[in-house]
Amino acid sequence: MDSPSKLLPLFFALILLLFLSIPLLNTHFSLLSAIKIICRRTYKPSYGLATTSNQRDRNIDQSSSISRAISPNISECFPAVLPSNAITRTDCCPSKPPFSKLIDFKDFASPNATLRVRKPFHLLDEEYIAKFEKGIALMKALPDDDPRSFIQQAKVHCAYCNGAYHLYHPFQETQLDIHRSWFFFPFHRWYIYFFERILGNLIGDPDFALPFWNWDSIEAMKMPSCFTNPNSSLFHELRNPKHLPPHVIDLNYAVGNIDVPSHQQVLYNLATMYKQMVLASTTELFMGSPFRLGDNPRPGIGSVENAPHNTVHTWVGGADTPHHEDMGTFYTAARDPIFYGHHSNLDRMWTIWKTLGEGRREYSDQDWLDSEFFFYDENANFVRVKIRDCIDTKKLGYVYQDVDLAWLRTPPTSQKSKLLRQKMKAQVLSSKPRELPLVLDSITSVIVKRPKKLRSREEKEEEEEVLVIEGIEFGSDKYVKFDVHVDDDEERLSNPDETEFVGSFVHLYHGHGHNISTSFKVGLSKVLENLEAEEDDDVLVTLVPQLHLSPSEKRLKLLKGFVHNFVDEVR
Repeated sequence: MDSPSKLLPLFFALILLLFLSIPLLNTHFSLLSAIKIICRRTYKPSYGLATTSNQRDRNIDQSSSISRAISPNISECFPAVLPSNAITRTDCCPSKPPFSKLIDFKDFASPNATLRVRKPFHLLDEEYIAKFEKGIALMKALPDDDPRSFIQQAKVHCAYCNGAYHLYHPFQETQLDIHRSWFFFPFHRWYIYFFERILGNLIGDPDFALPFWNWDSIEAMKMPSCFTNPNSSLFHELRNPKHLPPHVIDLNYAVGNIDVPSHQQVLYNLATMYKQMVLASTTELFMGSPFRLGDNPRPGIGSVENAPHNTVHTWVGGADTPHHEDMGTFYTAARDPIFYGHHSNLDRMWTIWKTLGEGRREYSDQDWLDSEFFFYDENANFVRVKIRDCIDTKKLGYVYQDVDLAWLRTPPTSQKSKLLRQKMKAQVLSSKPRELPLVLDSITSVIVKRPKKLRSREEKEEEEEVLVIEGIEFGSDKYVKFDVHVDDDEERLSNPDETEFVGSFVHLYHGHGHNISTSFKVGLSKVLENLEAEEDDDVLVTLVPQLHLSPSEKRLKLLKGFVHNFVDEVR
């Protein structure tokens, strides 16, 4: 992947366009879909980005040298857009920034500095846990108007995630949300970096490193015990009591999931990690889609942000609060101390992903590198940071302790024969044409044409075949999850540790009063190879909605959908 002839590797994108809609005024979840299949060849995101349909629609001149980097207008902070029945007020604005004291980040670690080492909670000794508890306690004891206080730090996350900050003119109506785009990883890296520095300053230890919840490790697939002591500053009331230790975490959790035996859940988790890390071989698949000035602010979610990021948030969140507060929804998530251990491990995933080969690297796009965020440091200085300055954790003074990656040795496997998969495809192809509109009250399968078949090893190293579900639209205050299967049997759908189960789209409760339009992508190259389907002309794609309904909603029709169009189109 490093040879000059491969500087501009391409990938094929196999597009399945599904337009999903959840009416804002109704209580039920409905799915409105118009299906298009498009064969599209574009530059691999790590080396260049093609013009998106969103950019074309807005008539933005792609040849312009004007920067389209994002910078929030922090001079104004609006009421946050919260879910209906929110348990807090809409004031998510952090302490008003002192613009006269604004400084640009320059506090890079010197080349000879001793690096802080972030360690997993399950390998910490009692002394280190006590330091972490002390730091959180001191942060909680600060006055509420101190920008370093625990509540003010939590408000930072709410402001950046729930629309309290807008962009500058002429995009002042665009509410900034750092999820579902290429901002997810760098924003949270900066966020917990300053949180870590504040903790270290309060306990008088500049070498303090924020531990991580190592939920991808077999030994740590349960909530760290230090968070369950009612007398600890790490304890939080609003958590699901059924998910306390020794309960094994579900990294692909859906609200209402039926528990499986612990040993089986561990295998599911390992396979989930393999899929989210290994199958996401391109920058966009892993980090999320580009969001520049003038773009759709929620263009597409990255693999790990979907799961285990969103799924762990929901798994930890309260069972009896309206939207699984605190961890289960973004406006309150950072009020739970476990949030920071969760995101420390997510940041670790970014560092690991780059080591998995196939030319993996971050975006080199200047609009991404020049985008800005604002934080308070340990001395309450107001600091402006750029994404380009957080790429290398060593320059920020920290690294992660090496831990065994069992999931890297645990790829999913298929229990179904090729003959059975071909039979299932044939049944869908030969079935009676569906009457339109179609009610989607259960799983739905469609045949999708492939852009190319039987590629050479060299082509597969340069190209990725990607299934893209685009134009997903739903009400922002809804919990949405659907699983995606390829060449599977509707009568016996594969489990998360099987190859045919390729991924899940997950949306947490967010704001209310508006629709979200976004996309979902998953790599298929390794999947098709493992299924011996590389010579097939098409794939069978099955969507499996996972619904969470209130008691009143359960009395309504669970899912309605209308397939309006089926177009086989080549661009």
